Amino acid sequence: MPQVSQDSREPAENLGPERTALDRLVARGARGAAWLVLIAMGISVVEVFLRYGFNSPTSWVHESVVFLVAVTFALGGPAAMAKNAHIRVRVLYDAAGPRLKCWMDRFNDLVTLGFCLAMSYAAFHMFWRASHNPFGEWQLERSGTSWNPPFPAMVKGMILFALALMTLQALLHVMQSIRARPDVSEPADKEAH
Repeated sequence: MPQVSQDSREPAENLGPERTALDRLVARGARGAAWLVLIAMGISVVEVFLRYGFNSPTSWVHESVVFLVAVTFALGGPAAMAKNAHIRVRVLYDAAGPRLKCWMDRFNDLVTLGFCLAMSYAAFHMFWRASHNPFGEWQLERSGTSWNPPFPAMVKGMILFALALMTLQALLHVMQSIRARPDVSEPADKEAH
């Protein structure tokens, strides 16, 4: 008989790794953002044909590809947090009992929240300097090339957005882990595989 989750009353194996509604929304958005890599690859292929096939190189492809990949990379943090897919060492966690695991989850979520808050603060200052001139007026930082797009400021804005989103996710995770109760039905001493 399938194990039933107390909160949702559906079989536990049907539940995804997302912990909150925001995580589900972020995971759905990440699937859409993943297409940016395909777009970057497509315009790179076009550049190769134009450059070597028609001797007509472009000035915009390299910076556009770097921008698209940077945006995808920045959104990878919230996506990994949403899917609970971060790399971790679980030696101590797997050996712990249910009550200790509950406290370890709380500690981990609090440390994650602190880290995200600090990184968001740093990202805000980085974006502010990239989006305002020394007089405090709105002026986006540009690449300085012949095409000169405002991609540096836009990438820094995307980093700020991703970190702010991760901070909100971490806050929701902390609230959820504080309310959680240990699953005492889980055997305390499982055999190691």
